[in-house]
Amino acid sequence: MPTVEFMRKGFWQRSHHLDRMTLRELVVAYFQYPAILAYGALAVVAIALAAWRPASLPATTASVAFAVLVYPLVWYVLHRWVLHSRWMFKVPILASTWKRIHYDHHQDPNHLEVLFGALHTTLPVIVVMTMPLGWAIGGFGAAFAALAAGLLTTCFYEFCHCIQHLAYKPRNAMLVAMKARHMAHHFFDETGNYGITNFFWDRLLGSFYERDERTVKSPTVFNLGYTAEVAERYPHVARLSGGVATGHPRQRARG
Repeated sequence: MPTVEFMRKGFWQRSHHLDRMTLRELVVAYFQYPAILAYGALAVVAIALAAWRPASLPATTASVAFAVLVYPLVWYVLHRWVLHSRWMFKVPILASTWKRIHYDHHQDPNHLEVLFGALHTTLPVIVVMTMPLGWAIGGFGAAFAALAAGLLTTCFYEFCHCIQHLAYKPRNAMLVAMKARHMAHHFFDETGNYGITNFFWDRLLGSFYERDERTVKSPTVFNLGYTAEVAERYPHVARLSGGVATGHPRQRARG
């Protein structure tokens, strides 16, 4: 039974863990999360601007299609070579960003508050990956149509990401396989399966795997290579985290 103090707290002042939530609870939380509200509001503005000075139908369609199709590649590149890099934590000015946008998520993969991307990192990427080519295809209207598509695709990706961490087994076989591959990335070997809903680029670039294809668990699956030894030389993330955690997050919680 929740305490009065707990119930008085604002929704996002509480802690939310997807392995303890139902699908309904996730949906309620998802549509109250500030980043999702921001994406939705900005998408409405972008659609309004695209309608105010519209591009031709072919240009608008091409711009939206580009935004949707390029998203998996952009995510793959960022996830593999930026978020899983071992250079961000070495730079003091970037250490807190790396900790917030990915290290914390791998430290506790089911913690909802750190699953969503941080707006100060996601929004610039969405703008840069959609608007310039949209503008090149059809000018003002196409640029904002592409931006709206990028924002809504981000919402879709974020929801799928939540589902993959939820204590819930999808009925759809494709979603089941998608979830299994992402869970392997988080709990067995982080050096592969960088996609969220699309593993085409993993297959093409040699990072795709099924769980039974790798027999040895990665020792850095939860810390992304930021070990106690590394922290001695690059202490920025450790200072922000109160030390370097080790082992399975649920085991740490029980301990």
